[in-house]
Amino acid sequence: MAQSMIYEEQQIMIGQETVVECRSPKNGFMVVFEDDGKTGYFYGLDMALHGNPILDALHIYDAENVSDAHLPSTVQVVWSGDGLKSLLLINNYPHAVFDFENKRGYCKSNFPPADLRWSKFSHEWSDSALELFD
Repeated sequence: MAQSMIYEEQQIMIGQETVVECRSPKNGFMVVFEDDGKTGYFYGLDMALHGNPILDALHIYDAENVSDAHLPSTVQVVWSGDGLKSLLLINNYPHAVFDFENKRGYCKSNFPPADLRWSKFSHEWSDSALELFD
């Protein structure tokens, strides 16, 4: 089985507009981290869908509440070996996971509510999600 790998890495300043995109190495799934200047979100997309490819969105932070926002941060996007799970790390700390295979997103804030057209699960964080990347 192929190992999980970092496929994208970018240094950002929290609260400054940034977009970090990363396609799955194996299929049409894609994740996007976006800081719009006020909030940080992690989006799961299926690029095979026409119109709106966004499956779900995970809230990562409100910039005004990040204590070290004045320091550069490193955003990393990890994909599992099968290309069906993606992990968002900021400064080596796990913030969110998309499990496209099981139609589930995990984030520390458990916000917003999941899009029920895609997932029947909440966004509640579970450390077990990190086991998807062993």
